[in-house]
Amino acid sequence: MVQSSVLGFPRMGVLRDLKKANEAYWADKISQEALLEEGKRLRLAHWKIQKDAGVDIIPSNDFAHYDHVLDHIQFFNAVPERYTKQKLSPLDEYFAMGRGHQKGGVDVPALEMVKWFDSNYHYVKPTLQDNQTFSLAENPKPVREFLEAKEAGIITRPVLVGPVSFLALGKADRGSSVNPISLLDKLVPVYVELLKALKAAGAETVQIDEPTLVFDLAPEVKAAFKPAYEAFAAAGDAIPSLVVATYFGDIVHNFDVLPAFSAAKGIHVDLVRNPEQLEPVIKQLGPSQILSAGVVDGRNIWKNDFAKSLDLLQTAIKALGEDRVIVATSSSLLHTPHTLASEKKLPTDVYEWFSFASEKVKEVAILAKAVTNPEAVRAELDANAAAIKARAESTRTNDPKVKERQAAVTPEQHNRKSGFDTRYAQQKKHLSLPLFPTTTIGSFPQTSEIRVQRNKFTKGEISAEEYDSFIKKEIDLAVSIQDELDLDVYVHGEPERNDMVQYFGERLNGYVFTTHAWVQSYGSRCVRPPIIVGDISRPAPMTVKESKYAASISKKPMKGMLTGPVTCLRWSFPRVDVHQSVQCQQLALALRDEVVDLEANGIYVIQVDEPALREGLPLRKGSERDAYLEWAVNSFKLATAGVEDSTQIHSHFCYSEFQDFFHAIAALDADVLSIENSKSDAKLLKVFIDEAYPRHIGPGVYDIHSPRVPAEEEFKQRIEEMLEFLRPEQLWINPDCGLKTRKWDEVKGALTHMVNAAKYFREKYANKA
Repeated sequence: MVQSSVLGFPRMGVLRDLKKANEAYWADKISQEALLEEGKRLRLAHWKIQKDAGVDIIPSNDFAHYDHVLDHIQFFNAVPERYTKQKLSPLDEYFAMGRGHQKGGVDVPALEMVKWFDSNYHYVKPTLQDNQTFSLAENPKPVREFLEAKEAGIITRPVLVGPVSFLALGKADRGSSVNPISLLDKLVPVYVELLKALKAAGAETVQIDEPTLVFDLAPEVKAAFKPAYEAFAAAGDAIPSLVVATYFGDIVHNFDVLPAFSAAKGIHVDLVRNPEQLEPVIKQLGPSQILSAGVVDGRNIWKNDFAKSLDLLQTAIKALGEDRVIVATSSSLLHTPHTLASEKKLPTDVYEWFSFASEKVKEVAILAKAVTNPEAVRAELDANAAAIKARAESTRTNDPKVKERQAAVTPEQHNRKSGFDTRYAQQKKHLSLPLFPTTTIGSFPQTSEIRVQRNKFTKGEISAEEYDSFIKKEIDLAVSIQDELDLDVYVHGEPERNDMVQYFGERLNGYVFTTHAWVQSYGSRCVRPPIIVGDISRPAPMTVKESKYAASISKKPMKGMLTGPVTCLRWSFPRVDVHQSVQCQQLALALRDEVVDLEANGIYVIQVDEPALREGLPLRKGSERDAYLEWAVNSFKLATAGVEDSTQIHSHFCYSEFQDFFHAIAALDADVLSIENSKSDAKLLKVFIDEAYPRHIGPGVYDIHSPRVPAEEEFKQRIEEMLEFLRPEQLWINPDCGLKTRKWDEVKGALTHMVNAAKYFREKYANKA
C-alpha cells in the first residue's frame, strides 16, 4: 500500500497565533506558562489537520517557538557560555539566542541568523567553541512532543536535523578556530541517545533531515556521513528506523554518500525541484529501501498537477512496488501559508489555482490513493484537471504589450552613462556628503497607530485624503527625528508601506493578493508574499508622491526607496509556467520607469534593494548558477541604468557571505552597497580588498533584528574593524537592515550612538588629513 507523508507543517497558526503569543510574552503581557500552552494548542491543531486529511505519516518536532535549528542548539546543550552564565530560564535563554536579551541586568546579543538554503526562512547558526561539548537536555523537546501527540492518539514521525547538516550549517564562534564538522565524534553519541529515547517513547520511524546533500560538499563534510550513519546502524533495534530526507535540489552528484545510508529505511528526495533525479535515485536504493517521493511543492502555492505527479509516482511504483513508495511533500510546508480557506477576497477563478499547507496535505493523501485506485478519488482528479486547464487558458497570464517591450530591450539599456569615477565626481559635488556618511536602510518603526490607520483605510473607514494626511504627518515625524539625529542621507520612513514586496505588487499589473496567507520569515516575523499570476507592468508611479513630499521638507538629501526586481520576484510566489528570468525582466522594466520618475521629481539618491540576490543563487556551482547571475544582474542594471551620472544608486543586500559570487556583486555597478554584516566576522570584508572594489560600501554596524541598543563603544569598535579592510573614503555607516520591526526608543538610542561613532571617526580622519 502506498503511504502519504508530510515533512513539516507551518507553525504560526491560522491567524499568526504563535507570533501574537510570542510577542505578548516578550512584552510581559502573558506568562511563560500561557505561551507554552499556546504552543501545545497549535501543535495539536496542526496534527489534527493532517490526520483528518488522511495523511499516514505525520511529523512532530517540526514546531518551534522561534527556529527549529535553534531548538537543536538548546536540546543538544550547544548553547554558548555567554548565554548559559546569565542563568535565564530555558525559554528566555532560547529567545536570547534568537533575538538578544537586554533586560534585568542581562545584555547579550543574538546569534547569527542566515537564510535556510535558498528560501526566505532564516535559521539561527549553531555557534561552536574550540572546547565544544554536547549532551542531551533533560526531557528533550522531540520526545516531549512525540508523547504529546501520542497522548492525543496520533503516532507521529519525529523530525531531526541530521548531525552532518547541523554541524555543516554551523560556524566557529568569535575567538574560536574549530571546524564544526570535526566535532562529529562528540555529537553523534548524543544523537544516538536521543534516538534511543524516542524509541523508548514509542517512535517507530524518525525523519533525519540532511539537506546539505544538495550542496557541493567539502571533502571532510562528505566523509562525515559514513561514520555518523554507521553509528546509527550499530545501534540496531535500540533506535527507530530512519528516513533520510533531502530537499531543495538533487543528490545525484553526492551518490557516493548513499552507501552510508544503507541501514536507513528510506530516502526522501525533492521531485518538484529536480524530477529528473527520480530514476537515478531509484537505481541507487538498497533492495528493500523505501523512496519518499516529494511531489507536492513545499515552497510554492500552486495547486499540484495531479497528472504530472501521478506519472512520476507510477514510474517509482513500477520500479519498486507499492510498498516501497511514499507520496510526500517536497520539503516542509513551513514555506507556505496555513490555509486557502481564509482567503475570501481572491477572484473566484484565481482561487481555484492555489493550494496552501492545509490543502497540500489533502493533495498528498489524494495522490497516495490515486496511484492504486484512481476511481476512489475520481471527482478530485477531475476537479484538479479542470483547474490546471483553466489556469493554462486564462487571459490573466498574457499581456502582448509587456512582451513587445521585453523584445525591444537593448544591451545599452543595461549600462549607466559613465563609469563610477565620473559619476562619483558629479555625485560628490551634487550631494555634498561628508566622510563616513550616515544613513539608514529605509524603513522606520511601523507603529500600532500606523497599522490601525492603514487598516481603517483598507476597510474604507477613512477617506484617501484622511489617510494621505496621516501619512504626511508620519513622514514629518521621520524627517524631524533624522534632523535631531543629524543623519546625512534621509529616508522618508515608509509609513505607507505594508511590506517591501507586497506594497509594490499591489501597484503592478500581473499580481494578486491574499488576506491571511502569512509565511514565517524568522522568529515572529511573518510576510504575506504577493502572487504573480501574469505578465507584469506598472500602470502608474508607485512611490513618487511620498518621496517628493519628504524631499520638500528635508534639509539633507532624501533617498528614494525601491525593492529590486530579483527580490520582488523571490519574495513573491512566482509563476511556474514562465521562467523566472522572464518575470524578473518584466519587474525590472516596471522599476526602471519608477527610478526615472523619482529622479525627475528631485530624488537624487535612489536605493534599489536586492536582499534576495544571495538567496536566489543556485545552491551548486555550475551553469545554472552562471545563468542565474547573468539574468539577475542584468535585471538590476536594467532597472537602475536610466538615470544621470549625478544620481547616486544604492543597493542593499542581506548577509555578507558573497565571496563565491563577488564578481556579480561588482557587476551590479551600484554606487553604494549596504550589506547586513553586524553578526558576521569583519574579515569577510577582505574580499573588497582582494577584488580591489572601487565603489562605496556600508557594512551594517548593528543588528536590527534584536531590540538591544548597542553602546557607542560597540559602534566604534565595529567601525575600527571595518577600517582594517575598507578605505575611509568608501565607508558608509548604517544599520544592518530596515527598522520597521523596532520601537522608536530603540531606534533613537541606537542611531544616536551610530551617528556619534561616525562623527568620531570623521574628526579623527579629518585631523589626520
